[in-house]
Amino acid sequence: MLVGGALVAALSAAVPQPANAPSDDELVDATRHGDRTAFNRLVGRYQGLAYNVAYRVLHDTDAAADTTQEAFLAAYRRLDQYHGGSFKAWLARIVTNQCYDWLRYQKRRPATSLEALLLTPDDPATALQHQAPDRPDEIFLQQELAGWLQNVIEQLPPDQRVTLVLSDIQGFSYEEIAQATDVELGTVKSRLSRARRRVRDLLQTHAELLPAKYRFESDG
Repeated sequence: MLVGGALVAALSAAVPQPANAPSDDELVDATRHGDRTAFNRLVGRYQGLAYNVAYRVLHDTDAAADTTQEAFLAAYRRLDQYHGGSFKAWLARIVTNQCYDWLRYQKRRPATSLEALLLTPDDPATALQHQAPDRPDEIFLQQELAGWLQNVIEQLPPDQRVTLVLSDIQGFSYEEIAQATDVELGTVKSRLSRARRRVRDLLQTHAELLPAKYRFESDG
């Protein structure tokens, strides 16, 4: 049983764009030329992603909403610093920096709401199954597992938690995570590997407390 693909991977709830929709870079260019409507379209395109990243790192709805708003304001002010590439990753870097600022000021550890990840209707897939469970006992098992996974991921250092959220929940590529977190590609892979291993180890340590169907099989 692998952490990452099986336990915490989820599809990002991206909003489908019409075939003729302007690209991110086109909207950025229009914004730079004074078209605020263009920036509003960027906000509409990415506000869900920005809020989800903030909430799953901070586990505080008010803080996530404030962080998202501040991130878009900062992005608007810093558009001259965007030089192309992935606007999504560039924005995610601003969001994660806002999250780190909030954590420093609050002096508290964040929590990733995997119960919300597994059971929120807005998610097109769950981390454990690619469709919502039909039976009440399956829903209960997912709720149980969500609680334990949340407790485990809360114990990750913030940099590993952010990397795990961006990769296995939001579906960012290694390159996008490197841009979003301002680290080398090798650092991204190392953090993600350590985070997944840490989650697996912690779950194995308390395997007897997990629902039976989600316990790790012995390697022996």
